[in-house]
Amino acid sequence: MVRWMWRWSVCRVAVSRGHMPFCSTQQEPHNANPSHTGQVTHRPGNQLTLCSLLEMGFSETQAKEMHECATNSRGKHVPSVLTALLLLGLNPSSILKIMQKCPEVYSLKGADLQQRVDHLRKMGLVEGSLQRMISHYPKVMLLPIKRVNMVSRLLREKCLFTIHQVTEILRDSPEVLEEDLAELEYKFQYAYFRMGVRQPEMVKAKLFRMSLSELRCRHCFLERRGLYQTPDKKGQTLIVNPPLKDVLCVSEEAYLAQVAMATAEEFHVFRKLMAKEQEEEGREDEYSSDEDEELGEDKDDEDDDDGVHRRKRHWKTGYKKDRK
Repeated sequence: MVRWMWRWSVCRVAVSRGHMPFCSTQQEPHNANPSHTGQVTHRPGNQLTLCSLLEMGFSETQAKEMHECATNSRGKHVPSVLTALLLLGLNPSSILKIMQKCPEVYSLKGADLQQRVDHLRKMGLVEGSLQRMISHYPKVMLLPIKRVNMVSRLLREKCLFTIHQVTEILRDSPEVLEEDLAELEYKFQYAYFRMGVRQPEMVKAKLFRMSLSELRCRHCFLERRGLYQTPDKKGQTLIVNPPLKDVLCVSEEAYLAQVAMATAEEFHVFRKLMAKEQEEEGREDEYSSDEDEELGEDKDDEDDDDGVHRRKRHWKTGYKKDRK
């Protein structure tokens, strides 16, 4: 429990310096020359002072940096935000790093931040995991609850992850909360249909940390070297595929040396070829879409509108099994 309390604080302001100095326990006499020193009184909870930052546990250097950044951000609720982060169990050093990573947090309201943190707890993120998640990815505090629920619902209903698996995904790959929903679903479908990987292995390998393009590149490189095979309907292959974690959870150097058994030059050339193939596929899809629209013009307006909506849904979320 945080035992400090906001209180009326009196700080000296030195004109010769460009910032507010630290608190003094002595007050200036009433007949002091106002041209040299003065008193600035702050109401608790309204403005952030160096005095209050020191009381929170920040060092002098940290307090100066925090106060300067908070002043530049012009955030109106910084004290309540810092209070919420301290109550979360984060120490001053961690809070300062969070603010450095994501200055937008200064503009939050303490009540909104607390509401979002409580919602993450309800989703299964327990103490320890929640703090690590926020420290690693502070942007999660900026996302509306509605957005978090949309991603969670897609993972459960479209990708068929369990509630516990969704919690693990959010904990290990919080970046997924900002990813395009259509691309997120396609990434799952690619791993499920093209690679034959099931949900538990995806979670274990932290699938959603890797971009779709890098996932396809590493998989297709193995496939064309005869080191990976798409399982049949019974889940069987003629070769033993490497575990997904050995493909994704390693550096490129380890992937090439231990899994692909290839040189960096070979992989670099293949990456260029893959980029060219994907560009050509995009042109073909665009041309095919134009043809569909031309054919649809011969139908009546109602049928045409309905068809266009169906095609749009297909473009956004559809998965083509023959795409490689």
